[in-house]
Amino acid sequence: GTRQKYTQSGGVRPFGLSTLIIGFDPYTGVPSLYQTDPSGTFSAWKANATGRNSNSLREFLEKNYKETSGQETVKLAIRALLEVVESGGKNIEVAVMTKEHGLKQLEEAEIDAIVAEIEAEKAAAEAAKKAPPKET
Repeated sequence: GTRQKYTQSGGVRPFGLSTLIIGFDPYTGVPSLYQTDPSGTFSAWKANATGRNSNSLREFLEKNYKETSGQETVKLAIRALLEVVESGGKNIEVAVMTKEHGLKQLEEAEIDAIVAEIEAEKAAAEAAKKAPPKET
């Protein structure tokens, strides 16, 4: 059809974008994350990113992903974004989807609190590295 005709002509790819699609299996309730690419293929992921700096984000997620839920998952996503976004939480927007409550956009204050928590953890880890070893 129309889509096939456009994708076979060079320079005319109105459907050439990558998307992340999230949802819940209607039978099991298990959350799912899929990515589509411009060729039309799709793949399932546990965590992923798309857009500018997505390779850096994906690499961070591959190194740091653990099976978590709720607040720890949100914290991992924000921690990943802080790796590539300047000015802390000011340029970060987060939405959380749950089976029970659907999609909820986090307030700026909620994001700022998580950013502060992450920065405190980083500072504590740096201080621990610089501290002299304890004698026993």
